[in-house]
Amino acid sequence: MASAMVNVTASVLDWVSLAFDAPTKAVVFGVPIDGHLVVEVLLVVVILFQLTRKSYKPPKKPLTEKEIDELCDEWVPEPLTPQITEDMTDEAPTLESAAGPHAIVNGKEVLNFASANYLGLIGNEKITDSCVGALEKYGVGSCGPRGFYGTIDVHLDCEQKIAKFLGTPDSILYSYGISTIFSVIPAFCKKGDIIVADEGVHWAVQNGLYLSRSTVAYFKHNDMKSLENKLEEVTRRSKHPEKIRRYIVVESIYQNSGQIAPLDEIVRLKEKYRFRIILDESHSFGVLGNSGRGLAEQCGVPIEKIDIITAGMGNALATDGGFCTGSVRVVDHQRLSSAGYVFSASLPPYLASAAIAAVDHLEENPSILANLRANIATLFNELSDVPGLVVASHLLSPLVFLKLKKSTGSDKADMHLLQSIAKRVLEEDSVLIVATKRSSLDKCPLPIGLRFFVSASHSESDLLKAATSLKRVAALVLS
Repeated sequence: MASAMVNVTASVLDWVSLAFDAPTKAVVFGVPIDGHLVVEVLLVVVILFQLTRKSYKPPKKPLTEKEIDELCDEWVPEPLTPQITEDMTDEAPTLESAAGPHAIVNGKEVLNFASANYLGLIGNEKITDSCVGALEKYGVGSCGPRGFYGTIDVHLDCEQKIAKFLGTPDSILYSYGISTIFSVIPAFCKKGDIIVADEGVHWAVQNGLYLSRSTVAYFKHNDMKSLENKLEEVTRRSKHPEKIRRYIVVESIYQNSGQIAPLDEIVRLKEKYRFRIILDESHSFGVLGNSGRGLAEQCGVPIEKIDIITAGMGNALATDGGFCTGSVRVVDHQRLSSAGYVFSASLPPYLASAAIAAVDHLEENPSILANLRANIATLFNELSDVPGLVVASHLLSPLVFLKLKKSTGSDKADMHLLQSIAKRVLEEDSVLIVATKRSSLDKCPLPIGLRFFVSASHSESDLLKAATSLKRVAALVLS
């Protein structure tokens, strides 16, 4: 069979060679032809023949049981989870008491800088009494979303309290702090809309941007020149800017850096390029400004110039849940279009009651803000000369963020160093601090670091002890 194929191939090659060697300009039926034309005509005939043939379909033959068993034995399913490594098996410290400035962790008392209890309201007697009263009256939960018999009068009181405190027309409560921002963004931003966001926003904001399906452009972290360039580029590319909703999304105090957004400059650019602002104030509400009303008060910006403000209440107010505030139309739209509001069981009434009591306490005791700022300044100064680390946060941020002066070049190696520092500080000096942890879903490009959450309830000796411990351990680990 093989020799026959070789003979046929040789014959075809000989024929083609003769065709090319045929006399040029030979005349057949009065038409002048040459070898090239013969070959081209034959190729066209072969192509037409192949195109007109019916496609070949191999006969369907069922697999035998043996073949099925062999295929099943060879098949290896993709794992549902990645391979568990040693880093993934680390157990976080277990808190065994209230998360106050001093807490019980793994059976021993520690100095707590890992809880964002900014105003020191955990354990406050007035707030505790309000929770007890709400529990006796309403029970633990509402057992239903706000739109389905989950609205309780204390929810409405809390919404009015927040709106009145901030000077906005209306506000709306959410059951879970982190779900607030990633429910609000998709409620207002849809496919085809444009969002310009800071590259340093935390994961909840990133998730909201993803769920919105909008066109997202990122500007350099807290860089107003980069923001203006991005707004200019986006505006220039828009064919019908008047028909597209456009937003700037930023945090007041960035969870991933401790930096404060320059709101006055952002508002100026917003008005110049006709964008709207979505501002997350989870780490600034109750902290910034003369009376704790947030970044707008701190920067002297009229509150009505901020289109949408969101915040989690699990930090300064020492409760849980979140809120969004703005115009009546902004709030009403969320009651029908925000997934976190429509589909989640409403905030437990005792937590709403605690939020009201916390805002009341802040209004009645404005000096608590002076205590907090004094503590921030003290810790900031004490940490200014830590070996191998540098303070990257703003002087007014209660989230004091330290990053490595010189990265190893690997996020994994950097993380290992920072976690080893935090672990030794806890084990050797009973000081609880937090090393940045990011999931594989978190796309923030900012460097990781150590975070100290400063509270107004920390004493000066607490701050000095924490700083001294970190300096000692950092010198040993990073030397």
